[in-house]
Amino acid sequence: MPKPSLVVVVVEDDRHRMLVYRYLRKRGLSPHQIRTKPSPSGRGSAEQWVRTMFAAEVKEYRIRLAKAATADATALIVMIDADTHTLQERLAQLSKTLRECGMHAIGDRERIVQLVPKRNVETWILCLNGHPVDEARDYRGKRDDWNEMIPSAAEALF
Repeated sequence: MPKPSLVVVVVEDDRHRMLVYRYLRKRGLSPHQIRTKPSPSGRGSAEQWVRTMFAAEVKEYRIRLAKAATADATALIVMIDADTHTLQERLAQLSKTLRECGMHAIGDRERIVQLVPKRNVETWILCLNGHPVDEARDYRGKRDDWNEMIPSAAEALF
């Protein structure tokens, strides 16, 4: 599949941003092809912000796609932790957000990726680094070396 000229990444926090960014760089995208939009810290619920931005960015994605010379010109990635919800519940919330904004569901041909780590991105970082994990457990406050683990996690993901 050809590389897009622009990938918009909507994420809850810095760890999401760093993992997706490093993965995209491994895929060969340059920094100017990646536009990240992390939730503003200290301004309410990050997952609610992601759901709101998801609808706005899907709309923008579809506008960019309509104007582009090829369907490969743009892509959208949204990453939102499942937290205590199931994967299906979190995906249903994202779909509901689109419906509430009068938009149709994500189509099979649209280059829109919805990443939902269960329980949170720290679970993925540990797993990608070869650690045993339990998706029901919250690992967020258990380590202080998360940022150091992200490069190897992105490599494993690649």
